[in-house]
Amino acid sequence: MRLRNATIAFILQKLILGPISFIITLKRDYLLPPSLTSSDPATVAAAAILPTLVKTYPIRKKLPVRIFYPRSYDHAQKNGPRLPVLMTLHGGGFAMGSPPDNDAWNASFASRHGFLVVGLNYAKAPGSPFPGPVYDVEALIGCVLADTSLPIDASRVALAGWSAGGNLILSAAQLKSVRDRVRAVVPLYPVVDFGTLVSTKLGARRWKPTLGGFRGKDSDYLTWMTPIFQWAYLNEGQRPDDPLLSPIHATREMLPRNVFMIGCELDQLCQEGWRMICGLAGRRVPGKGESPGREEVGRKGELVLEGDERFAFEERTAEGGRYRWLLVPDAIHGFDQNIRPLVRGEVEVLEDGGEKTERVIGEVGEWLKEGVFK
Repeated sequence: MRLRNATIAFILQKLILGPISFIITLKRDYLLPPSLTSSDPATVAAAAILPTLVKTYPIRKKLPVRIFYPRSYDHAQKNGPRLPVLMTLHGGGFAMGSPPDNDAWNASFASRHGFLVVGLNYAKAPGSPFPGPVYDVEALIGCVLADTSLPIDASRVALAGWSAGGNLILSAAQLKSVRDRVRAVVPLYPVVDFGTLVSTKLGARRWKPTLGGFRGKDSDYLTWMTPIFQWAYLNEGQRPDDPLLSPIHATREMLPRNVFMIGCELDQLCQEGWRMICGLAGRRVPGKGESPGREEVGRKGELVLEGDERFAFEERTAEGGRYRWLLVPDAIHGFDQNIRPLVRGEVEVLEDGGEKTERVIGEVGEWLKEGVFK
């Protein structure tokens, strides 16, 4: 089984996804960068999501970060305004993915909310298993915050991450060097519990046959990949209850006191994120067989923001902490990423995911600006 997992991981990482990602990034960023001056709408759209700059730091020379200024930012202005900062971290099961995966999300967030957004990076498993990527993230956060060339407001710093990236920001945020400098953490559909069997997670996953197509399946596309990712990232004999590995075991005191957990209703990871935020918020922690969400199909493009605590709630503590949960209805893992190849052109899935992505970006930005940073 280990040989099988190693072979599949090698093929995916080295022979398929890695080269494709490298070629796309090389072409887009360096060889044939799209221009905003073009008259072609597709070219203009592609240019609009490019980072303002790509930068490396000596402490992690092989891990470039992608930096997005708001489009309205005046770079010619001396002593310009300090900007709030959101540092983000891509997913990919700890073994795949790269910072450009989230260019569209990062660019949109930066310009919509007036943030400096920094797409962080980390070395991939199995070459860099746990806890290596956690310390990569810690190091790069320190580098960014120490970079005097960036217009950073150090009093307004938050982290966000998708899937494995959500796990890593929750883990890095437990380290004192990060926890003391970050006001909030926003994990999007993270893996937070390595101690629960995949079969148990799948058993608690909600699915909706009436949706049909990819979202109507009674299986999750993550299921077959999970053993490969775990083989790549985990060490022999690793304790699954280590909070740096499984943040569901972290207490309030171990994390920044503002956490906004975002889940996908049709995701096998949804239930563990729900359990974690309930625990941090001081609410009843659901059993491992309970499922958030509902059997009914929601309206296209809509979020449920009030009136149903399965989908949304926020608890505030006497110490000023805020713990928020948002469940994206009828959404699969990665709904806000480029899932076109995955869903094979199911237009309704793509349109629904696109509309909900923009709404989530709005909710996260407003929560930070009008709540955490105010």
